[in-house]
Amino acid sequence: MKQFTIGCFLLFLSLQLLFAQQATIQRVNPTNWWVGMKNPNVQLLVYGPNAGTLAYTLNYPGVKLVKTHTVENPNYTFLDLTIASTAKPGTLKITGKRGGHTLTQSFELKARDKSPKGQGVTSADFIYLAMPDRFANGDESNDKFADMADPNADRANPFYRHGGDLAGASQRLDYLKDLGVTAIWFTPVLENNQPLTNEGGAMRSAYHGYGFTDHYAVDRRMGGNEAYKAFVKKAHGMGMKVVQDAVYNHCGINHWFIKDIPSKDWLHQWPTYTNTSYKYQPITDPHGATLDRRVTLDGWFVPFLPDLNQSNPYVANFLIQHAIWTVENFGVDAWRVDTYMYNDQPFMNRCNQALMDEYPKIHIFGESWVNNVVDQAYYTRNKINFPFKSNQPGGLDFVLYASMNDALKQKFSWDDGVNRFYQALAQDAVYVDPNKLVTFLDNHDTDRYLSVIGEDLDKYKIGLTWLLTTRGIPSMYYGTEILMKNFKDPSDAEVRRDFPGGFPGDKENKFETAGRNDRENEAFQYVRKLATYRRGNPVLHTGKLMQFLPQDGTYVYFRYDANKTVMVATNTNDKEISLDTSRFAERMNGVTSARNVLTDATISDLKLLKLPAKTALVLELGK
Repeated sequence: MKQFTIGCFLLFLSLQLLFAQQATIQRVNPTNWWVGMKNPNVQLLVYGPNAGTLAYTLNYPGVKLVKTHTVENPNYTFLDLTIASTAKPGTLKITGKRGGHTLTQSFELKARDKSPKGQGVTSADFIYLAMPDRFANGDESNDKFADMADPNADRANPFYRHGGDLAGASQRLDYLKDLGVTAIWFTPVLENNQPLTNEGGAMRSAYHGYGFTDHYAVDRRMGGNEAYKAFVKKAHGMGMKVVQDAVYNHCGINHWFIKDIPSKDWLHQWPTYTNTSYKYQPITDPHGATLDRRVTLDGWFVPFLPDLNQSNPYVANFLIQHAIWTVENFGVDAWRVDTYMYNDQPFMNRCNQALMDEYPKIHIFGESWVNNVVDQAYYTRNKINFPFKSNQPGGLDFVLYASMNDALKQKFSWDDGVNRFYQALAQDAVYVDPNKLVTFLDNHDTDRYLSVIGEDLDKYKIGLTWLLTTRGIPSMYYGTEILMKNFKDPSDAEVRRDFPGGFPGDKENKFETAGRNDRENEAFQYVRKLATYRRGNPVLHTGKLMQFLPQDGTYVYFRYDANKTVMVATNTNDKEISLDTSRFAERMNGVTSARNVLTDATISDLKLLKLPAKTALVLELGK
């Protein structure tokens, strides 16, 4: 009885101390909202010392506080608002009371503008992927900040930040437009106020951007929120779109809500640290163990990227509303979703649907790094009888990526060489729309394409031809057009080197013709020629694809619609061949001549086509 009395007294004392502390509000997320959204509901996360101990009210025409939620941590509360269609833009006051203490917090409701947003990317686009920190530095004053967890910026160190930013990227939009690019995808630009981490014995910064520490702030070293708005506005003004890189699965260890976590179940918690296995098979395996599936999905990606629990409704709402806020606030057009397969898939369907409901044209393509068509199809709209049905419209086509690289590395045989490319496309029937898949030859997590194919310029041209003429939405990694190379061994930094000419003091400027050598200019002009042709010819966007069985190292396919037919004939051999076209009569019947898209030469006799060694021929057929 005495122990019980002491326990009650201690509980009473702790409650007295808690209530003696004056409540304050330090953050409200989202930081603002809009009137006239299709979904009238929004949930505000309110944070500050003892913010969860207040009783909240608001009085604003057309806005109703439906419910207040509290969680384990008294520093948080969640407010469910409904915003009527009749509500007007303005600043509402949220009032919190406890005893004799009253505080108010302003929250702005903005008018929606008519600027472009959520336009989507389609097979008519050509996406350029760049890592902002390594692309171009337009403002040296924001390279580093002494008050950030990582105050370093040193281009001599491959693992530190190098200073690239949105201002620098903005200055290079003319270069991208001239190349034929129609959409720009950056690795994440949100704040990564992360400490250096020890990986493989080297201290590394979060220059890649995948460890968010504040969802509502673009990193100061990128230029901040206003710089991002300015970049998107300029890109749109030049007829280009912007792809946002989303991360839902995890956040940075230094995220403000990780330092003072709302509740234990905000994250996936384990008795001892548990890393994901990185194995994707347990997710779709009908015979798989529950534990294996849980480790894949709920294990942490790495120790410094806490795994968010999307089955927690407050976590889910926070992430979904941030996605919508980002499109509305910055005007981005599409989403690339990092580590898509590690997310809770019902959550992903809900998030995708929320975005598509507000922005019907938006495109979403996630990263699910798998090596077979069935597993890849699981994460997009598909025709397979899976117990779970994804609503993701697109996805990164890792299967086609591997097959195109293998086609250029391997000797031709029954299953190898160019047969790998053919066989990957031959399984497209599993997708609802394979044209929504984003195709690529390399990216920031892979060996660079040029190095994979032995720095062979002829093979390089073949791969770029396939990328820009086959089905899907082509994406190219920065620097591929100027023959940037390297393998990930000994580190990822080797494939994330600075774009020469993007930084003050660079000895070479490969953004300019004069700064590139002959070989680099040849590669640049090849990409530019094909990308420009592709941009102006809908047959390569929406035309049907017909491919013929590869024979003796040759591979031929056609893109065609009611107005035009384009033939792509590839010789992957080391010697010239004469291609008898009679086998392709199904698509060439009545064709009397052709124009070589790459040379503009006219071919009047198409019975036998001479294909030099390691060549891809692109012909616009005529009658």
